[in-house]
Amino acid sequence: MALSISAVVLFAIIVFILINKSGLKAGHAIVCVLLGFYLASSSIAPTITELTTSVAGMLGDIKF
Repeated sequence: MALSISAVVLFAIIVFILINKSGLKAGHAIVCVLLGFYLASSSIAPTITELTTSVAGMLGDIKF
């Protein structure tokens, strides 16, 4: 059985855990979100998407 989870959901969970357990301030999390929005509209966005897809593909090919 394969488990599929959106990267947005995964990152939201990680940020939530970091805010609660590691002392990440909400302001820092907002700055990270804004950075993500600006990166998404920049010229480097296709490269980031390609890299993320490649890493997800490599992780998906790992057999346990």
